[in-house]
Amino acid sequence: MFANQMNQNGFLLQPGQGTSYWVLGDLYTFKTVSKDTNGTYSLMEMIVYPQTGSPPHIHSREDESFFVQSGEIQFQIDGQTLVATPGTFIYSPRGQRHLFTNKSNQPAQMLCWVTPAGLEQFFMEIGTPADDPTAPPPPVTDADIRHTIALAPQYGLTILPPDSAIN
Repeated sequence: MFANQMNQNGFLLQPGQGTSYWVLGDLYTFKTVSKDTNGTYSLMEMIVYPQTGSPPHIHSREDESFFVQSGEIQFQIDGQTLVATPGTFIYSPRGQRHLFTNKSNQPAQMLCWVTPAGLEQFFMEIGTPADDPTAPPPPVTDADIRHTIALAPQYGLTILPPDSAIN
C-alpha cells in the first residue's frame, strides 16, 4: 500500500514517508498519486539541489502549483523571473512556459501539486527509485536527458531548448 490507512476515505503519511525517486538530480517524494485521489491531483515533495531544477517546459494536460518550504528557487514563468523564498506559492496553469532552478549553494524544498494527477508516472519513468533518500543525488547523464526528452510527449509535455528561457 502506498500510504498508511487512516479510514476508508483517506490516509495518513508521517514525515519522511512516501515513495521517493531521483529525478534529474533532485529528490521527488510522492505523497499522493493518481490512485490515491481518483485522479484529481498528485502531490510531491521536491528537494531541489544546488544548480539543478527543471528544463523550460510546457504542460498541455495539467496545472502545477508550488509552495516553497525552505531555501530559494528561481522560477521563470512566461519570461518573468522571480525568486521564491519560504512561504511563496506559485500557480502555473497548463499551457504556460516555465522552469525552476536552485541557483543557491543549499538544497531547497518545495511541494508541487499537479492537477489532474498522472504526471507522477512520467517522473517515476524517467527517475530512479531512491532506496536511500539521504544519499547524495546521482549524477545526471546525457542518457537521462535524452530519455526525458523522448518520453515527454507521451505525457503531454513539451521540453524546450535551454536557450528558450530568458535569464
